[in-house]
Amino acid sequence: MGSPFDLAHIDATWSQAQAYFSQHVLSWSMAAQIVVIGCALLLARQVSRAIGTWLTRQEAQYATHPKACADLAILLHFVKVIGAFIAFILVSIAFGIADHFNLPRNELYAVGIILIALTVMRLFTDEMENRFWARVLAIALWVLAFLYIFHLIHPWQRFLQSIDFQLGQVHVSLLHVQRGFILLLALYWVSKNLRIFFHFWLTRKSGVTPAVQILLYRLGSIFLFSACVVIVLHYLEIDLTVFALFSGALGLGLGFGLQKVFANLVSGFIILADKSIKPGDVIQLGDKYGWINFLGSRYVSVITRDATEHLIPNENLITGEVINWSYSQNLVRLKVPVGVAYGSDLEKARELMLAAAAETLRVLKDPKPACLLTGFGDNAVNLEVRVWINDPQNGLGSVKSDLFWGIWQRFRDHDIVMPYPQRDVYLKSIPDTLLRTGSEEG
Repeated sequence: MGSPFDLAHIDATWSQAQAYFSQHVLSWSMAAQIVVIGCALLLARQVSRAIGTWLTRQEAQYATHPKACADLAILLHFVKVIGAFIAFILVSIAFGIADHFNLPRNELYAVGIILIALTVMRLFTDEMENRFWARVLAIALWVLAFLYIFHLIHPWQRFLQSIDFQLGQVHVSLLHVQRGFILLLALYWVSKNLRIFFHFWLTRKSGVTPAVQILLYRLGSIFLFSACVVIVLHYLEIDLTVFALFSGALGLGLGFGLQKVFANLVSGFIILADKSIKPGDVIQLGDKYGWINFLGSRYVSVITRDATEHLIPNENLITGEVINWSYSQNLVRLKVPVGVAYGSDLEKARELMLAAAAETLRVLKDPKPACLLTGFGDNAVNLEVRVWINDPQNGLGSVKSDLFWGIWQRFRDHDIVMPYPQRDVYLKSIPDTLLRTGSEEG
C-alpha cells in the first residue's frame, strides 16, 4: 500500500492542476468570456440606474398623490431586481452567440445561472415578511443553481420523476409539482408587476373616476389571479371539471356560513358599479358623518372630523339610507335657526343675521344667504338664516359655530334680545268656605 505522501504522486497531481489551469483558466476563451460578462454587468447597471432616476423623478412629481407614490416605491424596489435580470438577458444572448459558433461558453453558462438565481431571490425574498421562509426559499434557489451549474440537474429530475402519485385520474410526479411551483412563482411575479403598472396607469393616466378605477383594478386582479391558477392547473394536466363538486360544496358553504361576507363582497362591486359612493365623498350614515377614505372589498372606511375611522360594511350602504353630501356636487345649504324676543326689531335682526352670514368664512356669496321668518313660538319669533357652502368635507359644525358667534355679537351690540323660556302662572280665587275649613282643621 503506497504512502499518501508519495512525492511522485503529488508531483503528478500538481502537474495536472497546472495544465488544467493554464488550458482552461489562463486562456483567451476565459478572458473573452470575462470581458463579455463584465460588459454585460456594466451595461445592466447603467440601464437600471437610468430607470431608477426616471422613477425617482416620477415620485417627486406625484408627491401629493399617496397611492401613486406607493406604486412608485414598489417600482423603485423593482429596479434592484431588473439590474440582475438585464445582465442575465445580455449574458444569455452572448451564450447563444457562442453556442452558434461553437465557442467556449462554460463561464457564460455558470454566470447566467447565478444571475437568474439572484434575480429570483431578490424578487421574492426581499418582500417576504417571514424571514425564515425567505431564507428557506433562498437556500432552495441556490441549491437549484448549484445543480444546474455542475450539470447535476438531470439526475435530480430523474429522482423526482421516480416519486409519483395518483390524483383522481391524473398521474402527477414530484417533478411536475416542482415545475408547477416554479411556474406559479413566475406567473405571480408577472401578475404582481402588471397590477402595479395597471394601478399606476388607472390613477394617473386613465382619467376615469375613482370608483371606476377601484372597480377596474379589482376586476383586473381577479382576472390575473384566475389566469395564473388556470395556467398552472393546465400545465399539471389537471382537468378543471374535477373541481365541479368542490365548487358546489363551496357555493353551499357561501350560502350558509359565509352569507354576510359574500353579501358584503357583492355589495362592494355594486357600489363601485353604480358610482353612488366614491373615495372623497362626504356621507352621513345614521350618526356617523365623514368622508370616504377607502373602498374595500368588505367595508368602507369613513373618517370623521375628530379623526375617528369607522369601518362600515358594504351591505349597510346598499340596504340602508345614506346621505351623500357630495354625490353630484359639493354645494350644500345649511339652516341655522335663531329666536328673538317679541317686541324686537325684526327687520334689524334680519339685517344683522345676513351681515353675520356674509362675513362668515366658507359661506358662499353666490347663492347668497337668506333669512326667513319660520313661525311664532311660545317664547320667541322664530327666524332661520340659510347659507351655502361648497366644501362639506371640511365639516359643517365649524361654519355653524362661526355663524352663531357672529349673530350673537351683533345682537348684543344692537340690543336684540334672545329671550329665555317664559311661563305665565294665573292663581284662581279660592272660596272662603274652603279657606275656613282648612284653617279649622289645622
